[in-house]
Amino acid sequence: MVAIQTGLFEESTMQLLPQDALIKTGPVDHADWNYKPILGWIQRQRFRLALSLLPKNRSGRLLEVGYGSGVFLPELSHRCEELYGIDIHNRNKEITEELAKRHISAQLRVATAEALPFDAGYFDYAVAVSSLEFVPSVPAACREIARVLKSDGSLIVITPGHSPVVDFGLKVLTGESAKKDYGEKRESLMDVVEDHFEVAEKHVFPPVVGLGVCLYTALRLRPRR
Repeated sequence: MVAIQTGLFEESTMQLLPQDALIKTGPVDHADWNYKPILGWIQRQRFRLALSLLPKNRSGRLLEVGYGSGVFLPELSHRCEELYGIDIHNRNKEITEELAKRHISAQLRVATAEALPFDAGYFDYAVAVSSLEFVPSVPAACREIARVLKSDGSLIVITPGHSPVVDFGLKVLTGESAKKDYGEKRESLMDVVEDHFEVAEKHVFPPVVGLGVCLYTALRLRPRR
């Protein structure tokens, strides 16, 4: 386990899977970016934003939608009694073993966000960090996430910003094309999500009004009943 400094204006520690424990799960799984200079600090703000929207005390059951390599699961394990994750890749057993080496228990399943293998009202919280942008049908995913949340449950969504400046910065730092990875999903995601959920809390990063560059938007959402 590694403790990473992630402060924006103040320092705090956050536990992620170490770089040598990360298992590459697909072409858009860039968990190793969390350990790169400059880019890593920016990447980790996504997790810090998600944590700011979760309760400080442990909740009951928490689901990470699109857990990828499991890099965020160690920190999420401190926020719940039972931790679950779903993703479309089949590396769940290997990642479960890496977590177990660090005394972290998580139930990881192969599933799509549009067809979650859980009963209605099963979770207190669901967390989706830069993952809904890759779901083929976001409306179907929203309906499923709302279904498995308790009546007073919340969905935490962190989504990347979109602008020529942000996309240029990604290209410079990584050589990757945001347009290629995300298509048009970043532009439409928020409207679709808000059709199915009510916004209870919202943050942006960086939190500077008028800067003109939004790297991430963070939402705590409640299902529309």
